[in-house]
Amino acid sequence: MHAIAARADLAPQSASALPASVTGGIRIGSIAQMARGASWRLEKLHSRDHHLLLWITRGQGRMILQGLRSGIGTHNAVFVPAGTLLALDLGKQGFGLAAHLPVSPDMGLPDEPQHLRIRDVQAQAEIAAILDAMQREQTAQRAFADEVMRAQSMLLSVWLRRQMMEHADDMPRMPAAHRLVQAYCAMVARDYASPKLMGDYAAELGVTPTHLTRSCREASGMTAADILTQRSLYAARDMIETTNRPLQDIGQSLNFSSPAYFSRFVQHHTGQSPSMLRRSAQR
Repeated sequence: MHAIAARADLAPQSASALPASVTGGIRIGSIAQMARGASWRLEKLHSRDHHLLLWITRGQGRMILQGLRSGIGTHNAVFVPAGTLLALDLGKQGFGLAAHLPVSPDMGLPDEPQHLRIRDVQAQAEIAAILDAMQREQTAQRAFADEVMRAQSMLLSVWLRRQMMEHADDMPRMPAAHRLVQAYCAMVARDYASPKLMGDYAAELGVTPTHLTRSCREASGMTAADILTQRSLYAARDMIETTNRPLQDIGQSLNFSSPAYFSRFVQHHTGQSPSMLRRSAQR
C-alpha cells in the first residue's frame, strides 16, 4: 500500500493544540498525523481504545473495516468504534480529518462501524463546519475547552446518526459470511494478545478453520490467520518502537513462547529484528 502523504498546508497545526486530557479526551487532526511518519500505522490492521470519526476530503483509496474491504473516497464518512479493526490507505494524494472521541455512552454514538458516502451538499457543509469549529477550539487554548469540544462532539454524533437514517435504505443486507468475519475480527481485536490460535477462534464461532479462512479471504482479501498475525505484529511493533520496555517482556505480553520465537516472528514480517526496529525508530 502507498504511504499517506501529509500536506503541511492542509494539516491542522498541533504545536499549540491543547492536549487531549484538557479537552476531555477529544482531539482532532489530519488522518496523516495518525501515522506519525510511519505508513504501517494506518495501512496495517489495528484497533484503538477510543472512537474515530474520519471525514475524507480528497483522494481515494482502500479500507478494511472490521474485516470488510471497500473503496473509500472524497466525501466519505467512516465511524470506527473502539476495538474495531481498521486498515486504511488513502493513496499519496488523499487527505482527511480524524476526530478522536472518548468511549462515553451518553454521546449516543453507534456500536457498529459505519461507512457512509455523503452526496448531499448540505450534509457535507454541516460536518465540515463542526470539524472546523473543533479545530479552532483545539488551537485557541481558551477556558472551558473541554465543554466546547464535548458539545461539538455531540453535534458530530447527531450528524452521524441523521446520516445513518438517511442512508438506511442504501444498506444492503449483510451476507452471513460477512457477519462471521466481523465477529471474528471483534474477537481478534479483543484477544490478539492471548495464546489463542486461529483454530481456537473458529471453534468459538462454531465453524471450521477452512470456512473461516474462506470467508475472511472473500471479505477482506486476507486469510483468517493473516488477520490475527497482522494485529499481533502491529502491537509488537508499536511497543518496540515507542517504548523502552525490554523486548523479552514485549514478547511475553503477546504470549510468544520464547524470545527467540518472538524475534523470528518480527524479523520474518518486517525484515528487521526487534532491536533493529527500535534503533531505527530512535534515529
